[in-house]
Amino acid sequence: MSAVSTEDFQPILSLVREFVRGKVVPREQEIMDANAIPDDLRRQAAEIGLFGYAIPERWGGLGLDLTQDVELAMEFGYTSLALRSMFGTNNGIAGQVLVNFGTDEQKAQWLERIATGEVVASFALTEPGAGSNPAGLRTKAVRDGDDWVIDGEKCFITNAPIAGLFVVFARTRPADKSGTGIAVFLVPADTPGLEVGVKDRKMGQEGAWTAPVSFSGVRVPASNLVGGDEDAGYRAAMTSLARGRVHIAGLAVGTAQRALDESVAYAASATQGGTPIGQFQLVQAMLADQQTGVLAGRALVRETARRYVSGEDRRIGPSAAKLYCTEMAGKVADLAVQIHGGSGYMRDVPVERIYRDVRLLRLYEGTSEIQRLIIGGGLIRNEQKGR
Repeated sequence: MSAVSTEDFQPILSLVREFVRGKVVPREQEIMDANAIPDDLRRQAAEIGLFGYAIPERWGGLGLDLTQDVELAMEFGYTSLALRSMFGTNNGIAGQVLVNFGTDEQKAQWLERIATGEVVASFALTEPGAGSNPAGLRTKAVRDGDDWVIDGEKCFITNAPIAGLFVVFARTRPADKSGTGIAVFLVPADTPGLEVGVKDRKMGQEGAWTAPVSFSGVRVPASNLVGGDEDAGYRAAMTSLARGRVHIAGLAVGTAQRALDESVAYAASATQGGTPIGQFQLVQAMLADQQTGVLAGRALVRETARRYVSGEDRRIGPSAAKLYCTEMAGKVADLAVQIHGGSGYMRDVPVERIYRDVRLLRLYEGTSEIQRLIIGGGLIRNEQKGR
């Protein structure tokens, strides 16, 4: 159950919408050109609680559940995706590992600072040889007296350049019958042997910083093992990722809505031969496909979030929502560029940025291919169990 009633949630949603559309949308060009979120926008985001909206109230967050989280995600998607990325790891994949699997001491030590934005938490799972499927993980953690010593390389780690805490996945033994051998550790950014590499240069999502992170003889006390349990790691990763997938689906819907709005506004005003292009049936057909995708995606996200919160489906649904909504957003963005014609290919036009930004949604937190395997494999397993 959410700590926030439906009635109390409405002003929060309105505030976020006003912030996104009134404060962030007008500065998208600035964010893109500087490859950074301006400090004043970061401060405002922290003031309205965006660094901890999904962290429970007892640790200073807003305590929103996933049905409310996705409503915010659809608002965040309406502007530069770097905004959401700035506080996304605190509320999502990194923060949720602590909320769901941390010990009382670990929660007390970190969650309040994560909720206020004083600490940015990074989720360090992906490696050069292990992406959407964590089973291929190579980073090692070896027990040494009262400590663990971590060695390995991570890549594409969101918020690594500004993180104060890394939630690090490492193998403590080869996978065996008793489990995957993957544990999770809390590693403060200033721990000796932890190095953050040069910021990645990406196709899009300017202002959303990712970087490689290396661990060389990084020593942490046993109290930094998440949940005090060596086998919590894989479960923590899968649980956080499943929840995150529904959030990303919501984000994709918000971005698709923005691309649709830009397309409609352009089609209604731009002319060819003196006629607004929106009068042409082939342009109307493209708008119709965009609108249908957005409506279907929004309904799917809301239903999936509801079933996740009730516990009915926390595996197949999240993958289906992420698969459909991120693929849909890619098609809607592509049509938006097409409707804009040559101007849609120009750097300072919002649909050009959106076209590049949404491409990443089909790759991170599990590629579309991985989602198809989860969905298909899950359906077969469910059927076999039923027999």
